[in-house]
Order: sequence, then structure tokens, then C-alpha cells
Amino acid sequence: MTLKQRSITLLVLAEIAAMGLWFVSSAILGDMSKEADLGNNFKAALASSVSAGFVVGALLSAVMGLPDRADPRWVFGISAALAAISNACLVLIAPDNEWAIAFRFATGFCLAGVYPVGMKIAVGWGSNDRGLLVGLLVGGLTLGSAFPHLLAYIGGADWRVTTLMATALALLAALLISKTKLGPHHAQSSRFQPEVIKLSWQNKSIRLAFAGYLGHVWELYGMWAWISVALTASFGLHMANNDAELSAKLITFIAIASGALCCPIAGVLADRHGKARVTIVAMAISGIAALTAALFFNASPWLLSTIVIVWGASVVADSAQFSALIADYAPADKVGSLMTFQTALGFALTIVIVQITPHLAQMFSWPIVFCVLGLGPLIGIAAMWPLRKAHQQNAN
Repeated sequence: MTLKQRSITLLVLAEIAAMGLWFVSSAILGDMSKEADLGNNFKAALASSVSAGFVVGALLSAVMGLPDRADPRWVFGISAALAAISNACLVLIAPDNEWAIAFRFATGFCLAGVYPVGMKIAVGWGSNDRGLLVGLLVGGLTLGSAFPHLLAYIGGADWRVTTLMATALALLAALLISKTKLGPHHAQSSRFQPEVIKLSWQNKSIRLAFAGYLGHVWELYGMWAWISVALTASFGLHMANNDAELSAKLITFIAIASGALCCPIAGVLADRHGKARVTIVAMAISGIAALTAALFFNASPWLLSTIVIVWGASVVADSAQFSALIADYAPADKVGSLMTFQTALGFALTIVIVQITPHLAQMFSWPIVFCVLGLGPLIGIAAMWPLRKAHQQNAN
């Protein structure tokens, strides 16, 4: 195994282990609700507070240029360890204690030093294969995001066991990242450059990549955060409540984890045929899957599960390519800050969708929610279409 292969492997494993903290609250929400009477507002706040923390942390990191000025391995490792500690604090309080929201906020704040910083490390190992490298990393993010649902399935009704297992994995991530090396394309900035954020608007290609990413995350995190709850409601029409909850946890894990397999494949295709083109195809498939899931929401669990797995596989396949486009269009010493700023804006949007989703489901229905999520790919495709043409022109 070459140094590059070893470092990327360790990086992806660290990403999987650390990002398991993201959806812990979504995975354990049902079991917490059995122990305490949690209102819809509290549930939504608990689910979206991690995104709010991430946004604040990512904005501070981007403006300060932290991913481009400090050793990203140290930033990643310290952030993962602090996020693990914040997550572990959940088991010390009652489920309906408002401090739970604060601890989830702190976890998200720390994860801002994990995901975008990991992308900075990944793109430092290549130029022609950036689509694959970032695809592998986002595949790790996806698998890590799915893990809490598997841990919840294993841990059963004891949400504290699930929480502590996720904490242990994040601490392992801090150890793994310390064993990685930085690639030959890694560039470091020697000074504080807040003006780098202006590039996100002044550079048209970067601006379009940002817009495409916003459409993408509108669908992605609404689906990831609430699909388990939606599946439980649908499965409950056909089986006992306990069986419906258990089946929903397992299908949610499979659906989200399936996306992890598609990210590297999409990366290879992106390096060969163009990153923008891959995002367009992936968003078209995921948008159709969202509408199909709405149409067959009350159908048999097997049919809906199949549709949701296709949705989960396609909804994240393009995610890495928005960041890879930033790496292509931005100066090397500003890539980390711009990718961090991109994710900050994206996760600011997720706060809105995560908050309104349960209310829309209660006011209307889950099929209507799926249709609303399907609007994201339409916006994303419109933004990415000019970049597809630009890629064709460059190729010619």
C-alpha cells in the first residue's frame, strides 16, 4: 500500500468514525420520547441544533482561514475529540432537559473542524483524481451518518448505549487522523485572509457550485434527518408499532449507507466525464425517487423500502463533486476556507428544512414533505447546467 493509499484509507475511516455523531439525536429520538414527553418543537430543535452549531463553527473557521493556516490533522483530531465529549454529556441529563440542545449545538460546532477539514486533506493528495478522492471522503461521511441508526438497531431501546458507542467511535477518529500524512498538493496560507470569502460570489463558477450545493443539501439532510420517522409511520400501517420502529431503523441505515458505495463510483465518473454532469444525473435520479416515494408511501413496506434505498443511494452520490469543483476553480491556498464556507451555507439551509419538516408532515402528510424535498434537485440542476456546458467547452 502506497503512502497515498494508506493516508486516504485512514482519513476515510476517521471520517466514518467521527461523523457518526451527526445523526445520533435522530437515531435515538424515538427511544428518548418513550422516556420523556418531548414536544415537536423540542424534537426539531434537538435535530437541527447540531446543524446550527456546525454553521457557527464553519463560519468562524472559514473567516479565520483555519483549515488553510493550521495543520488540518490537528484541527480534525482536536475537533473530533471535543465533539465526542459534547456528545457523551447527553447521557448525564434527562432527555427533555434543554441542555441536550446545547450539547448537540456544541457537537455540531466541533464537527465543523472534521468534515470540511477532511476534504482539505483529501484534495491535497491529487489533482486529476479529485472527484474520486473527495468521493471517498463523502462516502465515509455518508457511512458515518448512517451508523447511529445501526447502533440504535443494535442497542435496542437503550438510547444511552447508542450515544456512548458513537462517542467511542469519535475518539477513535481522533487517533486515526494522527496517523495520516499530508499530500504533495497540500497548500498552506501564511496569513489571515477574510477576503477569500468574496471569491464565493466574484467567481461565477464557484458561485454556481455553491448554488448547486444548496439545492442538493435541501433534499439530502431533510431526507437523512427524518426518513426513519417517516418510514415508521408508513410501516405502522402494516405491522405492529415495535416492529415498525425496528424495521425503520434498519432500512434507514441501509438507505443512507448505500450512498456511501455510490460516492466513489460517482467520483470516478466525474473525473472521466465531468463533475457537473455527474451532479445533474444524480440529482435527477434522487428527485424522481423522492416523488416516487411520495406516490407509494402507503404501499407495502418492501416496495417503499426499495424506493427509499434507491433514494438514499442517489441523494448523496453527487455531494462530493460540489466540493471538488471548488478545489478545481479556487486557488490552492484558499480551497479549505472556501469549502468550509460552502458547507456552512449549506448547513444553515438544513436548519430550515430540518425544523419545518415535522411540522409540514403534521399539517399535511409525509408524501407532501417528500415532494417539497424534491424541489432541491430541480434548483441544483438549474445551477449546475452552465458548468456542464463550460466543461464541454473546455474539453473541446
